[in-house]
Amino acid sequence: LSSLHLKEEKTKPDANGAVVKADDNVEKIEDEEKEDRAAQSLLNKLIRSNLVDTTNQVEVLQRDPTSPLYSVKSFEELRLKPQLLQGVYAMGFNRPSKIQENALPMMLAEPPQNLIAQSQSGTGKTAAFVLAMLSRVEPGNKYPQCLCLSPTYELALQTGKVIEQMGKFYPELKLAYAVRGNKLERGQKISEQIVIGTPGTVLDWCSKLKFIDPKKIKVFVLDEADVMIATQGHQDQSIRIQRMLPKDCQMLLFSATFEDSVWKFAQKVVPDPNIIKLKREEETLDTIKQYYVLCNNRDEKFQALCNIYGAITIAQAMIFCHTRKTAGWLAGELSKEGHQVALLSGEMMVEQRAAVIERFREGKEKVLVTTNVCARGIDVEQVSVVINFDLPVDKDGNPDNETYLHRIGRTGRFGKRGLAINMVDSKHSMNILNRIQEHFNKKINKLDTDDLDEIEKIAN
Repeated sequence: LSSLHLKEEKTKPDANGAVVKADDNVEKIEDEEKEDRAAQSLLNKLIRSNLVDTTNQVEVLQRDPTSPLYSVKSFEELRLKPQLLQGVYAMGFNRPSKIQENALPMMLAEPPQNLIAQSQSGTGKTAAFVLAMLSRVEPGNKYPQCLCLSPTYELALQTGKVIEQMGKFYPELKLAYAVRGNKLERGQKISEQIVIGTPGTVLDWCSKLKFIDPKKIKVFVLDEADVMIATQGHQDQSIRIQRMLPKDCQMLLFSATFEDSVWKFAQKVVPDPNIIKLKREEETLDTIKQYYVLCNNRDEKFQALCNIYGAITIAQAMIFCHTRKTAGWLAGELSKEGHQVALLSGEMMVEQRAAVIERFREGKEKVLVTTNVCARGIDVEQVSVVINFDLPVDKDGNPDNETYLHRIGRTGRFGKRGLAINMVDSKHSMNILNRIQEHFNKKINKLDTDDLDEIEKIAN
């Protein structure tokens, strides 16, 4: 990135919606729940030091169901150019991840095939499509041949880093960033073979400014399609770019989720595709012990938390609150009591959040206080205790069973025992807990002081 000097406006990312202007007694969470998917996506990229070993099964729907399904167990089988293989190994990839096993043979096949793939952060999707782009480039041709769209400037830079790392033994390949602030002289043609950028700037470079000849593009990648669709205007710009490309251009679309809006968009942009989906993982609560603590108000919940604090900090714990305001208050009160806690809050810039998660992951902080919005997608293996300071409810006040599973599923992973403690402070929250028990058909026991020894054992 050293060759790229961008005059980028430094704005603080509004990571979870607008700042909540609320009464002291009334907490508004609507704004917080308008989560900024791009910020979350960037956070996941920043905190991934290695691939996630997902247990999800991959489902492959081929364009031509009669052709044999070809998957690979090693990068050598792909017959990559030696300098690319060297780049892959230098990045620490020893063998293909689950998504790569199936996606790479399709992406590198001749003639080129289109692909729509569902893949979460950390499954190796960026490395997969970067490898496909680098493999298709003719280094002797000094014009753009591969185009990759990212929803934000920061995400484009992250993908660019992967391209630079993987292509470092292939110096003839050059990369250009089509992002706002990267000003080029009018009438100039770009000689770099790979262009990565955001939809608005790429559209300008292809149509108005004519820096890129779209008819010469061989590979078109749409990364983070679900984030793209959630961003105003990006969907329309992406479709307009795609319509300028040649009919035989290879289209690759990646998305972490496959909601209806993503499908409709994918069908407009990717003709006749192969599809790779992750089958939904059957999560189990069998390895997680669940308790509840009866309290009368928020202060009693805090006191109960202090009483069990010693037992839970033997390992690492995550404490979930409903709003940023409660999370901030709780972290402050725990600190006053002399407890060392980390706070993950929506007001923080993405880089600050990544630093907090890194400290927690390294064990420098034992307890992480957070809200749902901030904690999505965060995997910390050593978490063995989850505390629901507030029970998860949806915007109508009904139990949010999926969030409950998502929260407590952070423990009891990798075959270990886990522990979930739910704070109940009213008849309403007891009713919520009862409905959660019914939904999962799992009894949640009341926590007594006699259970603290058991808690220490599990936490250990």
